[in-house]
Amino acid sequence: MNILGIEIERINHDCFKIRSKEGKIIYIDPFKIEKEEKADVILITHEHYDHCSIEDINKIVKENTVIVATQDCVSKLMRYENNKKKIVRPKSKLRIEGLKVEAYPAYNTNKFRSKGIPFHPKEDEKVGYLITIDGKRIYHCGDSDFIEEMNNLDIDILLIPVSGTYVMTAAEAAEATKKIKPKIAIPMHYGSIIGSKEDAEKFKSLVEKESIKVEII
Repeated sequence: MNILGIEIERINHDCFKIRSKEGKIIYIDPFKIEKEEKADVILITHEHYDHCSIEDINKIVKENTVIVATQDCVSKLMRYENNKKKIVRPKSKLRIEGLKVEAYPAYNTNKFRSKGIPFHPKEDEKVGYLITIDGKRIYHCGDSDFIEEMNNLDIDILLIPVSGTYVMTAAEAAEATKKIKPKIAIPMHYGSIIGSKEDAEKFKSLVEKESIKVEII
């Protein structure tokens, strides 16, 4: 789908494929990929299997693919010894293949696997990515709740989780979107591991009351 002049496809779950005007292919969190179009850049938010999927990376990697990932992914990515690998942590800034890539924190504030232990702890340094491509700023939140680091961002396209349990609920994502104020919001993190299209529809109904456009893709 062409959104603000950028070709964006949500493939599954949190996985997106973005094509620049120059034809560069960027994947974020490749997962359950069927059409195996090779990547120029792969961005991985953290090590969980539905985000750092070796099976899916194998489908799209080529010799000169740049792989950007967090420290917790390093052991999984050792097999890609011929590729350029960039290890990031929150606040990292990179320029890759004509893109500006900034890593932002992604963590839970109220989603716990057991008492006091979040599914995505802040100290693990999992990330989301703010990508500047063709003059547009796209923010993929990663697996996160609405956190203070999301305030005061200038965003054109927001890719935000809506399923609850491990990430924001649809209602929480709607509140975050109202504060971030992107031009367009795209819900994610549903339809595969957890969550459903109904979560995306609920998010859309809540956000569009604030005159922020939502695309479900």
